[in-house]
Amino acid sequence: MNSASVSRRAILKTGLSSVVFCAAAASVAGLPARGGKRPNILFILVDDMGYADLSCYGRPDYETPAIDGLARQGMRFTQAYANSAVCSATRTALITGRYQYRLPVGLEEPLGDRDVGLPPEHPTLPSLLRKQGYDTMLIGKWHLGRLPKYGPQQSGYDHFWGFRGGGVDYFTHKYKGVHDLWDDGREIDDKGYLTDLLADRAIHVLEDQARKDRPFLLSLHFNAPHWPWEGPGDEAEARRLDARKSPTAIMHYDGGSMKTYAEMVTRLDRQIGRILARLDELGLADDTIVVFTSDNGGERFSNTWPFNGRKTELLEGGLRIPAIVRWPGHVPPGSLSEQPIMSMDWLPTLLAAGGGAPDPAYPSDGMDLGPFLADPAAGEERLFCWRYKNFDQQACRRGKWKYLKILENDFLFDLDADPMERGNLKDRHPDIIAALKAEYEAWNATMLPLDPQSGSHGFTGADLADHYGARAPGK
Repeated sequence: MNSASVSRRAILKTGLSSVVFCAAAASVAGLPARGGKRPNILFILVDDMGYADLSCYGRPDYETPAIDGLARQGMRFTQAYANSAVCSATRTALITGRYQYRLPVGLEEPLGDRDVGLPPEHPTLPSLLRKQGYDTMLIGKWHLGRLPKYGPQQSGYDHFWGFRGGGVDYFTHKYKGVHDLWDDGREIDDKGYLTDLLADRAIHVLEDQARKDRPFLLSLHFNAPHWPWEGPGDEAEARRLDARKSPTAIMHYDGGSMKTYAEMVTRLDRQIGRILARLDELGLADDTIVVFTSDNGGERFSNTWPFNGRKTELLEGGLRIPAIVRWPGHVPPGSLSEQPIMSMDWLPTLLAAGGGAPDPAYPSDGMDLGPFLADPAAGEERLFCWRYKNFDQQACRRGKWKYLKILENDFLFDLDADPMERGNLKDRHPDIIAALKAEYEAWNATMLPLDPQSGSHGFTGADLADHYGARAPGK
């Protein structure tokens, strides 16, 4: 009997069963559309929001009444994971429904200035829904490649209003000193705080769709609360940053505060409240699935309690995210789910709700969450795996157990007893960590190898050294 078999039995003895191998999609029946009508989909993705940055997830120093209301009307997940601890890698998984490591663009952490992007021929959530008769729009952040090769409209969106880069300023709408705000292929110069502008545009789209007899996918990808740290009254700070003309200025190392962060998140909540109110006024709310989630864990001013870690780290705080779903008549209001889910699950879930399915030539690594949305008590054990180039991080989770590697250091955590990942149990349970490492290696063998030229953080070592000196990450 080989060591892998022995290790696997050791894991089964701990009560971990009903295995779902992480590289295979779990095929389960989705929820039927209400009355046979295909639902609209409003997918709200925020940027760098920590697990506990909403009051419904425990943030104590400010209130988020609109998003809290969404949770009261729908389902809140406590074990939702991002596919990556950084933005464009997760966005690759979200739009394709597959582990991002299957595509070169998904190896970027995040995508910087390289000529890499999401291949237009790859099926996506918007392209597959469009085949089902959906109108598809992206408002907000793209960050999956630059024109002329790559863009939202090359990958299934009928219309795009937003920015193509990774961290545009809230007032100047610039990224690395270059203006980046577009209406389809036309550069626009709309003035104002970007969170407000994105909400205004989303409301305009909803009003337009209310006059049509077609279902729609509206992907609303806010940049908030991503840096630069600017609240709605901080236009002077935007001008200060614009005057510095430095690559590191846009990372805003010397900016922000807890007060500013609260202003950014509460303004975001206010604008989401406006959008949800208009959805209801237009008579669309009962036939619309609303999803709210984040692309990765929180940054420096985030609250990730009860977890440890931040964005770019495979600790729980870098991966665990808020996730809320409202679908009247299908999702029980005020429900709580402990089912582990991942960003790549949304493609098969929303396709099933819309009457479609993933392209068989590009099978999803995610699973249709329909049964878990209908029944909060339902649950299924899964294996999730992650890589992150910076500090040679590796991780996988099955049940309560999580294996983590940082540089040459191995860890084993019991997440039920130790969500902060403080007690390393690798010596107490050598059989369990050996089994998880073996399953990680088996999964990793099915993914693309790391690209030594791919970016980490989206900046060069020289850019980071300008701030950190000899302590630059990855040095």
